[in-house]
Order: sequence, then structure tokens, then C-alpha cells
Amino acid sequence: MKTTKLLLGFAFIATLFTSCYTEEVYINDEPAISLNQLLNSYDLWYVDINATQGYNETSFLQMAFTISFNNGRLYANNNLVGIGSQGNGYGVQIGTYSAYDMIIDIDHIIDGYDSFDVYQIDNNTIELYNPFNNTSYFLDGYQKSNFDYDFVFYDNIHYFLQEYGAWEKTYTSNFGALNDFDNENYLQFISGGNDDIFRSSQDQNFYNTNNIYWDFTGNYNVGDISGNMYSKRLTLDYDFFYNEFFKLTVIDDSTIELFHSSSGTVYEFKGRGYIAYYRSENSENKSTTKIESGKMRKQKTKKVENTRHSERS
Repeated sequence: MKTTKLLLGFAFIATLFTSCYTEEVYINDEPAISLNQLLNSYDLWYVDINATQGYNETSFLQMAFTISFNNGRLYANNNLVGIGSQGNGYGVQIGTYSAYDMIIDIDHIIDGYDSFDVYQIDNNTIELYNPFNNTSYFLDGYQKSNFDYDFVFYDNIHYFLQEYGAWEKTYTSNFGALNDFDNENYLQFISGGNDDIFRSSQDQNFYNTNNIYWDFTGNYNVGDISGNMYSKRLTLDYDFFYNEFFKLTVIDDSTIELFHSSSGTVYEFKGRGYIAYYRSENSENKSTTKIESGKMRKQKTKKVENTRHSERS
């Protein structure tokens, strides 16, 4: 009984002292790293175009496959031609930036000034919210050593077809059945719109692709081949005539192979009139290449309202 009373006494004293103690909790609102450190923590930020929220567009982000932040200089991979090698994998410089208080101000070479609120979504994802058009882009961070340039190339290969003013037939196999496509010597895949317009021509030996007379305009589609990432199925819709089906293989950055499914004929086409989607500078710092405004990546998912609101005063 005495032991029980002693235990109850100690419990009461402990309760009394606990009730008189108030724990002080300190909350640190400061981010663990600065915005500049966050932006520079990855070599490349892949623009996940299908995660975009909002009904508007920010041109340079809509165009880019990746962007990179490097000590105030902004780089982008806007082209699939040369991706992984151009600019040592970073692409080309498209402007400058300054970062402060989770805000990034960008001075784009063509588009001029823009500004974004930056939110860190997880360890390698950031959101760039444009308060001027209420649109958010989501960027996933990668180091160059583990970034899959090939996947980006083949997953977006229809944009690669658009990066030349024309594709000139340079080879036809001596095997395969005769067919109407034997007469086609130039193809063109047009950027903009629904990204599904092609043109064909039976002209021959044109040095200036601007002078080609296009005999036909129709729709095209590039689809996947199950189990083969490196080949695609190209369909050319010749309107009410017929469809032509090909297995599309990329030989190099300017050459494609088309295997004609119905005849068994193999064709090679060479890209003519490369279209660089940026403005570069030569060794004398003079602007030499004009941005083409037609090519913009298309969001495949349904556009949704952006619930983010600007927190700027």
C-alpha cells in the first residue's frame, strides 16, 4: 500500500510540472537553398508540356524541349536536330535571367521580358507560374549524364520532320514493286496548325527548296511501332486516292529511310533547308539566325484551368 501511494505521488508531481511547461516551436520559413541554387542543381530541365495548366501559352517554353540555367544565361534545346551535342547538350542561349525571392525574371532574345513565380513541387520538379497569362509550366530536372536524349528525339519525331524546309529523295532501292510513290521526289512536313499537314512534289533537282512546286497537300501521321522505339509508322493520307504506309527510320540528323509497306521498296530522303528555332550569334556576336515562329509543341492532354494565383503584392 505504501508503495502504491508513493507511485501515485510521483505521478501527480510529474503531471503538475508537465502542465506548467510550454514547449516553444520555431518554424523556419526560409528555403533550404536559394532559388539560384535550385535552378542550377540540375543541368537540364525537361519541359513536361502535357502537364501544363492554364489556357494560354508562353512562347519560349512552348517551343523548348529543355531549358537550362547557367549563371544568368538561359539555354534551350528547341531543335531535335543536334539534340545532345549542340551546345554541349544544353542547346543554344536564348536569353538571360535573374532569380530572387522565388521569382525569376527572363529577358528573351526575341520575346523580351517575362517573369515567373517559382514553386518547388518535389525534389526534381519545379513549377514556373506566369502571372501575366495565368499559365503554369512544369519542369523536371536531370543531369546530362542520365538524360535520355534518344527518348526525347523519338517521342517527338514529328517535330524532327518539320525541322527541314523539304526532304529530297536521294535513293530508291532496286528491289520492290513499282508504285506511284516512286514518282514523288520531295516531301515537306509543315509546322503549326494541327501538326498534320504534308506536301509532296514530283519536281527534280531543285537547289532552292523555296522554288519547289508542290503537287499535293494532305495529312500525315507518325505512330509508334510496338516494341521498337527507334522506328515509327508514317502514314501519308492522299485524300480520296489512298494512303501510303511506311516504316520510318532515322539514319542521321539529316537523313531518313522510308520502307514502303505495300511494295517493299526502300527510299532515303535528305533534309534540305534546316530550320533553326532560335537566334544564334556568330563569333563577332552578330545575330545570324532568325527564329521561326510556326513550330510550337502541342499539348496532348486536355487543357485545364489553372488554380494557381499570383502571390505578388
